[in-house]
Amino acid sequence: MDKAKHENALIHETSPYLLQHAHNPVHWYPWGPEALARAQKEDKPIMLSIGYSACHWCHVMAHESFEDEATAAVMNEHFINIKVDREERPDLDRIYQTAQQLLTQRTGGWPLTMFLTPDHLPFFGGTYFPPASRYGLPGFRDLLLRVAEYYRNAQEGIRKQNLSMQEALLHIGNLPPPDAELQLNDEPLPIAVQQLAESFDQTHGGFGGAPKFPHPSSLERLLRDYLAHQNENETARHSLNMVELTLRKMAEGGIYDHLGGGFSRYSVDERWMIPHFEKMLYDNGPLLTLYAQTWQITHNPLYKTIALETAGWVMREMQAPDGGYYSSLDADSEGHEGKFYVWDREEIRELLDANEFAVVERFFGLDQPANFEVRWHLYVAAQLAPATEQTVGLLRNARHKLLKVRNERIRPGRDEKILTSWNALMIKGMATAAAVFEDTSCFDSAARALEFIRTTLWRNGRLLATCKDGKAHLNAYLDDHAFLIDAILSLLNYRWNPDWLQFAVELADTLLTSFADKDNGGFYFTAYDHEKLIQRNRPFMDDALPAGNGVAAAVLLELGHLLGEPRYLEAAERTLKAAWPSIVRYPSAHNTLLHALEDYLRPPRQVIIRAGAAELEAWRRQAQTLAPPLTHIYPIPADAAALPGMLNDRRAENTAVAYICAGHHCLAPVTRLDLLAENIKNSQF
Repeated sequence: MDKAKHENALIHETSPYLLQHAHNPVHWYPWGPEALARAQKEDKPIMLSIGYSACHWCHVMAHESFEDEATAAVMNEHFINIKVDREERPDLDRIYQTAQQLLTQRTGGWPLTMFLTPDHLPFFGGTYFPPASRYGLPGFRDLLLRVAEYYRNAQEGIRKQNLSMQEALLHIGNLPPPDAELQLNDEPLPIAVQQLAESFDQTHGGFGGAPKFPHPSSLERLLRDYLAHQNENETARHSLNMVELTLRKMAEGGIYDHLGGGFSRYSVDERWMIPHFEKMLYDNGPLLTLYAQTWQITHNPLYKTIALETAGWVMREMQAPDGGYYSSLDADSEGHEGKFYVWDREEIRELLDANEFAVVERFFGLDQPANFEVRWHLYVAAQLAPATEQTVGLLRNARHKLLKVRNERIRPGRDEKILTSWNALMIKGMATAAAVFEDTSCFDSAARALEFIRTTLWRNGRLLATCKDGKAHLNAYLDDHAFLIDAILSLLNYRWNPDWLQFAVELADTLLTSFADKDNGGFYFTAYDHEKLIQRNRPFMDDALPAGNGVAAAVLLELGHLLGEPRYLEAAERTLKAAWPSIVRYPSAHNTLLHALEDYLRPPRQVIIRAGAAELEAWRRQAQTLAPPLTHIYPIPADAAALPGMLNDRRAENTAVAYICAGHHCLAPVTRLDLLAENIKNSQF
């Protein structure tokens, strides 16, 4: 394809994914008024293609079809062609993934290929289509011609189908209003754990078979079950065992980058050995949080190592100079998936001395058959035996040498757009690691990312969703607001900043004013003044990301108890009640909402420390060391003035003081550091 020969309307976009298609012979448009109006005016169907920069099969379809002159000619003649980056427009992706499943009765994915009428309603769709018929799929060019003919000749059938589609989307997006007499209870909690246990892989960890995804929200559900019932029953111990087996197997598997740190998106096999090599920010943030929290319980050094190596990779490779975190690393380099990461055995032998190679050969399975297209992708095949200071040192030196050489290879592409929601997930992970491991570099990294969002993506009281090369745009979604509040509260658990708290309050107020379903409870994914789309839904189930409604309910409970703000507490309760019919139907699909339900029924401890500069850090460290995971610790300087809400009553007189509360109940203020442990662990609330 001659790039100089072609240029389409994507050339002015910020998304790297859209820019990858800016020189296709296809007359692509971004989603927007120009393309949508042209479809109406010319009465042409819309060919909507949704993908993202790190998507391997998106690249394949682009090369096979969108760079092909003959295919592009058919697309340009018969369709208005629109490209969407699903990471910038999750609102569109959610709608049309749902529509694809309704039309085909199959799960969706990327690239998503949908054909819409000019009024945006889908009448046919699928995911990847090859250029010629294979894999049981029609060839894309032939499909285009058949769809165009169908659109011309079957208008009545399309109209009837569209009416059914509208009704189905309306039904999916609108649960019945909650029962006025509904009393929330904990019955879904053990059912969710049972459902997770039934799908758990007892050999390799994780849930289900290949392909296998990490599912951090499910693992957090199990971790919370253990914390809630660890002294009561054997089921709780089994919950922790499931978490530990999964985290250990993932850490040993090829889904983890044993040289550079960080996790790939998923494993193509049930053993976690061979990943789909893309590395996404939104996976690594929650996994960083999870490994740190599990270390708090077990003190297994492996979890600390994995957490800090992952944080190191993020700071080294994924943080922009101005503070924000980039979105992802591509699966491909030099046109081949995984090429950056895999090795020839003899190449490794030449790079290491004999003693280093002897250790690495057994540890990383180089003495076993090649596991990736006649080459080796590194995973832990056998533990160091014996794990002496010498063998550990040899492995460390070998990893350092291999990483240095790997860094000289042609790197996978990096999607350098900065997404508010994904940044928030990583900020929380970094803040959690900072507090748990007393690591100031993690805190500083997270603080820089938050300041970037606050100064670049928060404009005139409005949050924006994405930024690249200094251009911030697109109104933010529910996830952006809820995840960011969660991230801010996590940072405030390590160091106080009144500006950050004020930012969290403004975001929470925006949730209530712009996203809330004021009639039925819960929050819409888009704000009230968002572009009108064919569906406005309230997402309650977790998917690749935690459910925005679940995170919103949890952070509103935390803020509500912290500040004594009943509006937040009531909104959280209304969210849980609105989601209740969906929760009880399939509890384990709603783990994030179950976290919020648990916090509603049994509010976690909040420890508010007021002390002078000389004592504040010592009290915070002591509280962090003593408190169980999920305790919220707020170290506030004694001279902090004009605190909002109930915080203004949490004062220090002439000495340091800790206020320990759970929900509306508080213990007597603690003014002696040696009594802090006894009071933090006090169960009499």
